[in-house]
Amino acid sequence: MCHARVPPPYRMAGFVLPGFVLACLAAGMAGSPARAQSLPTAAENQNPGDLDSEHLFGFTEGSDLGVPGEAELEWETSGRLGRRLGRFLAVDSGLAAKVPLTNDFRLAPGLTFNGHDIRHAIGNDIGAPDAPARTTGGINGGFLETRLRLMDRRAAPFGLTLGIVPGYGTVDSGSGAPARSFGTDVALLADRELIPGALVAAVNLGFAVSSTRPKATDEQVLGSGLEASGALSYRVSPGLFAGAEVRYARTYEGPALGRLVGEAVYFGPTLYATLSPRTWASFTWGVQVAGRSVDAPGPLDLSSFDRHQMRLRVGYSF
Repeated sequence: MCHARVPPPYRMAGFVLPGFVLACLAAGMAGSPARAQSLPTAAENQNPGDLDSEHLFGFTEGSDLGVPGEAELEWETSGRLGRRLGRFLAVDSGLAAKVPLTNDFRLAPGLTFNGHDIRHAIGNDIGAPDAPARTTGGINGGFLETRLRLMDRRAAPFGLTLGIVPGYGTVDSGSGAPARSFGTDVALLADRELIPGALVAAVNLGFAVSSTRPKATDEQVLGSGLEASGALSYRVSPGLFAGAEVRYARTYEGPALGRLVGEAVYFGPTLYATLSPRTWASFTWGVQVAGRSVDAPGPLDLSSFDRHQMRLRVGYSF
């Protein structure tokens, strides 16, 4: 969960409960658990008996967290584009060192980076000389991910892990303006091998709270959000998984889910590939297929959420 994620403040480990995923999870409860994790992540996903589920999906994540003695470097880049204001492109990146301390507990400190290219629209003229614009980039801040496994899918009907990620940033993720932001993501990550070694399902439930103070106004803005996601990933060939993911997100004013601001539904494909015995990569592209903004008309919410959200992750185990 190395994250430069999307709002607020940089990400939320999401979790949708689509009916087909829940049905698959229920159907898979009787399956036999896979053997215990003993090899680096990329190698495990070449061997059907030793799957590591954490990275097989897109924004959704599996419950696995590695084993003591196996460290991992992970680079994650998320792209966000398409807002109501005009041209909007944001890139959020993070570099994390994932270090399992026990079989069920892991720490992952990391740094975040970002870039924005924003051109506001005046009428139909995007990028007019007098339109406010912003092109920025650089180091944003840092975070400390903690993961605690509550249920091991190899010994229980399904896997369940609690993830908590406090973080600090120096840029407002929605506008790209300088700001001091603090936030915490809390997520439950569940997964199950429906067909051992071949078909894996995951569902995530997440809550995020953030405090942002733009330098221009020095006025504190508090927000919170909920996200739910579900995904399926199928082993097409050794080391190659393809699947699909659906996510539902809501954002609120205030730190305790106060006034609803907007909601959005994303859907898209996922892909995971083993690049070497210790290296892997995953990619997903989610498109907003439904949404609603409380304060703006239209079938989508392009005020609080993006039209497109992409994520590329690359990891190396050692």
